[in-house]
Amino acid sequence: MAAASAAVQQHNSHRYQSMQKQIDISLLRPGMYLERLPGSWLSNPFWKTSRLLNSAEEIDLVRNSGVTHAVIDTAKGLDVAADEAGTPAVAEAAAAPAPPPPAPKPAPAKVAVEEELQVAAQVIARSKAAVTAMFNDVRMGRAVDLSVSEMVIDDISESIARNTTALVSLVRLKNQHDYTYMHSVAVCALMIALARQLKLGPAEVREAGAAGLLHDIGKMAVPLAILNKPGKLSDDEFDTVRQHPQAGHELLKQAGEVGEIAMDVCLHHHEKMDGSGYPHRLKGEQISLYARMGAICDVYDAVTSDRAYKQGWPAAESIKKMASWCDTHFDAQLFRAFVKSVGIYPAGSLVRLTSGRLGVVVEQSETSLLTPRVRVFFSTKSNTHLAPAIVDLGVPGEREQIVKSEDPAQWNFIDLKRYWAA
Repeated sequence: MAAASAAVQQHNSHRYQSMQKQIDISLLRPGMYLERLPGSWLSNPFWKTSRLLNSAEEIDLVRNSGVTHAVIDTAKGLDVAADEAGTPAVAEAAAAPAPPPPAPKPAPAKVAVEEELQVAAQVIARSKAAVTAMFNDVRMGRAVDLSVSEMVIDDISESIARNTTALVSLVRLKNQHDYTYMHSVAVCALMIALARQLKLGPAEVREAGAAGLLHDIGKMAVPLAILNKPGKLSDDEFDTVRQHPQAGHELLKQAGEVGEIAMDVCLHHHEKMDGSGYPHRLKGEQISLYARMGAICDVYDAVTSDRAYKQGWPAAESIKKMASWCDTHFDAQLFRAFVKSVGIYPAGSLVRLTSGRLGVVVEQSETSLLTPRVRVFFSTKSNTHLAPAIVDLGVPGEREQIVKSEDPAQWNFIDLKRYWAA
């Protein structure tokens, strides 16, 4: 491995322009710089593809991932061995004419929530790994590495396009120990869902997703002892936390290549419509559209999540409370659009039906916020569990209706997830 590293250092000392080649994976060897792999990010063996291959073990991971070709950059690492350079397995990417711009991807086909849940879980796991690595690098004093953010945003966006309920609901299931990282993934998903609800264009949807993913990166400048403190923060500690928008904005400015929308949301997602927010006490229309969106998405995920110092509120109760904060905290029109994207009774909400049965919302209706699909499992009349069954409140002729939302804690229902995210 030492010989490979020495060869790479000698090669890179010339500072050539990027020279990319597509090669058969059988030609990979330690010391090569892997630029990218074909196929979905979900099948990629690394959370970050662009990397120097230092070991045979890393090459085995690539070969076992099912891909047949890889793109290497010979300006950053070793080239194909001289005795193999003329084989058909090597294609000079730089020598070929520039390919035409890729055709727009067709919109993903809509699928049922049950079909999307497993894929959404994989997207969330990969996104969490990427965000955790990116944020931890920042905490260690390294520059922000945005190399995987586009892949995270693409995968989240495609999952939401197939079924909004699945990923937006699953990402709410986080524990207090990974809150900071999963919160960024969740706000990314909520921003994408809200942008789609507002009928923004594809570029704007991506910008909204990037803003959600990066909005809290300034938390990496806050000591972990404060972020994870189980009790109430002191005034000095709270002042430290309140500095994270400016810290994040500075980190993104130093990183470069970060869009103005993401920079703005990072700095202003704690502003409020009545001017009582921070850091600049902006008011009403002084706050950009995307920062107003970010404020809603940030608060919703925060209040529905378990934290070191509090239990998360039920989703339906959170929507109700946030509605009462419109015009002081939130833009009322944007909040109505947000509710349309997640539902009055978001997936995972415990609800009581007119029959007295209790059930968990599993999917929103496309026609009415009041008629989701519900998996019933308990009778309040007999105080007994029932065989779980789906009731689609949107089916013509269905007489059942939602009477109200219920607090799972009052019924001692510890694990509702098994009824809606199975």
